[in-house]
Amino acid sequence: MNGDRRLFIGGRWTEPDHGHYEVIDPATEEVVGRAPEASREQVYAAAAAAREAFATWSRTRPEERAEILDRAAGLMLRDLDGNAALARAESGATTGTARGMQVAVGASRFRRYARGALEPVEEAITPQINEAGPMGRAGVFGALAVRQPVGVVTCITSYNNPWANPAGKVAPALAMGNTVVVKPAPQDPLSVYRMAEALEAAGVPPGVVNVVTGSGPEAGEAAVDSPDVDMVSFTGSTAVGQRIAEVCGRGMKRQLMELGGKGAALVLDDADLDSAAAGIGTTFSFYSGQICTAPTRVLVQRDVHDALIEKLAAYAGHLKVGDPAARGTVVGPVISAAHRDRVESYIELGRKEGARVVVGGERPAGLDRGFYVAPTLLADCANEMRVVREEIFGPVVVVVPFDDEEEGIALANDSDYGLIDYVWSSDVARAFRAARRLRAGGVGVNTIGRNMEAPFGGFKKSGVGRDVGSYALHAYSELQSIVWPG
Repeated sequence: MNGDRRLFIGGRWTEPDHGHYEVIDPATEEVVGRAPEASREQVYAAAAAAREAFATWSRTRPEERAEILDRAAGLMLRDLDGNAALARAESGATTGTARGMQVAVGASRFRRYARGALEPVEEAITPQINEAGPMGRAGVFGALAVRQPVGVVTCITSYNNPWANPAGKVAPALAMGNTVVVKPAPQDPLSVYRMAEALEAAGVPPGVVNVVTGSGPEAGEAAVDSPDVDMVSFTGSTAVGQRIAEVCGRGMKRQLMELGGKGAALVLDDADLDSAAAGIGTTFSFYSGQICTAPTRVLVQRDVHDALIEKLAAYAGHLKVGDPAARGTVVGPVISAAHRDRVESYIELGRKEGARVVVGGERPAGLDRGFYVAPTLLADCANEMRVVREEIFGPVVVVVPFDDEEEGIALANDSDYGLIDYVWSSDVARAFRAARRLRAGGVGVNTIGRNMEAPFGGFKKSGVGRDVGSYALHAYSELQSIVWPG
């Protein structure tokens, strides 16, 4: 057990006003540690501390910000074993995922934005020749577009990756000269306190980074509606994102929203089915399906429908489900008992809607403790079913057949979501033509891989704005134009 944590406000480790709550290991149902329960007043104090620190931090040399971010990354990796063990315990990720995709990716994002702090913030604009008139004399007018920090940014992070997701917000925000209030997901907040310790040890000035937590909505609501907050960066469900956006709208706060997804995997009749099955199959295993970018909605051309079903069933059947700390485990638990029950309710709903359970559908045998869901494949699905239209966020894949390419593209676009879709076809030109017609923020062609410099974000109810790579630096900045006579 990791003991009781304290809030990090204005550079001080602070006892919470409302005591602590238990963080539960999803694999064992044992207590990992106790997280602080912040009061609304303490969250406001964190935002005020960030506001005060902004005046100085926003004017620090980019080289100084870069050095601090780089040192912090080194400290995170120095303590990789301990950080990964904590991430595994509180998130339920497998050991390999906790090390390689959580802590290591989190540290790499700090390294990336240490370099990002040194990227140019000025862009020259072509001079303009103005005739004499009411606006002044004739002349040649030069201009610069300058990216300035937004101010105080509230970062509200998701539970599926307690390292990479916060790092992807905090690091670019700090690189641009913003200060932050971090509100981690209530299910696994302890890792973010480790991140704060590394930043403190790396020399982040007091108030530049603040961390507040709570088991209920109070802390998050205060972190959004505080008058000291200029921007909210949120990763989570569309429903919560919509409520946050309403508050931001009233205060004209900037927002970056990465929300839900129901990624369509469009499998055309000339696809490499082994490649498609391997890509789609990661939905069953990676974070136990708790990932918004997963290809959970498989749209397959009828000629290859049965063959793909067979390959997906075989893929799911070979996955080891169990203790995420054990060697060879591929599928760990979902985050909580409540979420396990939610995923299971969707599987039962699918049955009632007429879907056929090909594999899974029952709790894994021999696992008496922990919040496990067996990888589940639902076939004979139709586009109007709720299991096809709603985000389940678990190791569940639904399959819908289609006859021709036009129908497949129409089905892919008939969704409230549009985060990342996928196309499989051995004809690359055909795949790219289909990709360009998909209403999604990203499209993978014959891959589920990502280019981590490419813009990331969603169409429709999957979000607002873009981040990753240099696009994240743009997201955490405001554009200012400076004009002068030549």
